[in-house]
Amino acid sequence: MVVEEKDPVDVLTELPEGEGITIGAGEQLPESLWKVRLRLFWKSFKRNWTLFKENKIGLAGLAVIALFALMALSYPVMRSAGPWQNDAVYNPVIGYDAPRAEFEIVATEADVVDPTTQMDANKAQLWCFRVVAGDTCVIPQQPAPPGSDHWLGTDPLGRDIASQLAFSTRAAFLLGLIAAVVTVGVATTIGSIAAFYGGWLDNFLMRVADLVLLLPLIPILIVMSGLWQINLPILGVLIGILSGFGGTAIVLKSQALSIKVKPFIDAARVSGGSNWHLISKHIIPNVLPLSFLYMMFTVTEAVSLEATLSFFGLLNIDMSWGIMLNTAQSQGYLRSGLEFWWLLIPAGVAVTLLAAGFFFVGRAMDEVVNPRLRAR
Repeated sequence: MVVEEKDPVDVLTELPEGEGITIGAGEQLPESLWKVRLRLFWKSFKRNWTLFKENKIGLAGLAVIALFALMALSYPVMRSAGPWQNDAVYNPVIGYDAPRAEFEIVATEADVVDPTTQMDANKAQLWCFRVVAGDTCVIPQQPAPPGSDHWLGTDPLGRDIASQLAFSTRAAFLLGLIAAVVTVGVATTIGSIAAFYGGWLDNFLMRVADLVLLLPLIPILIVMSGLWQINLPILGVLIGILSGFGGTAIVLKSQALSIKVKPFIDAARVSGGSNWHLISKHIIPNVLPLSFLYMMFTVTEAVSLEATLSFFGLLNIDMSWGIMLNTAQSQGYLRSGLEFWWLLIPAGVAVTLLAAGFFFVGRAMDEVVNPRLRAR
């Protein structure tokens, strides 16, 4: 009689609902494997969260990420039922509003007492036609400073900066999510396969990783942006592939090598597990904690790269933090100092804070994943 060999996990999953299996001394395995996995996951999550909470930098990074997530989620509400309902004014791309300021015309520049309410006749000729001393000149202000209608003012094209800032937050999260998922998928798969099979396949994959490490990332993306129209999803995939095939794959391969020699891998192989079963059920799940750590760092890199490429006008997107800085630069406000601070500081601080938030969370997760750092 031929007995069909089955993996122990498959045997447990085939148990009828409500039944268990005796393992000795009256003990039984739970009736559903997913419940066991759920309890183990919850226990592991509580233990890791306790370790994570001890790192103040990690909590600060998590708070920053939560703040930007709230900003991204509130944007549709602000546009549909909040103060930004007027699409002609608060649309981040095509909106326009130029608050008007009245100036009293004086004869010469020396007669100007209050520059906010007075203007000499020569300068007023640029805005109003045939004005003389004593007349009033109404000038549209763009960029307009922050006020009740525009909390962060308007840009040189008369568009609301607060609306642009919130709208661009969604784009940053979308880009970071795509880049992180692709990086984790590529690097974990490449590293696990290279470590498990070794030989020529390992050499080939690692030489590809070395080649990617040698390539300068920003110039490569600039060249690609010049050859093709690149939007946010495509940029996220490109960053994910380049990051996944680079240093992340090498690090995860070393982690997979340490897992490959564990006794439970030999036990699974003896019990009849196939190569794919060993990789997908044992090696990859044990590599994933380190993969998620590098996922945080990938988001930081993706946010910074998007801002850089948008600033140079190389991406086919409607609005982002980099485009906000590009608009200020192209209109000649980049060297204006703090006189027009609302054109530079909000977008610049947003890029810095979100990138730093994910980096801080990654550093805290590093201590959770790496026991040696935790002990130190």
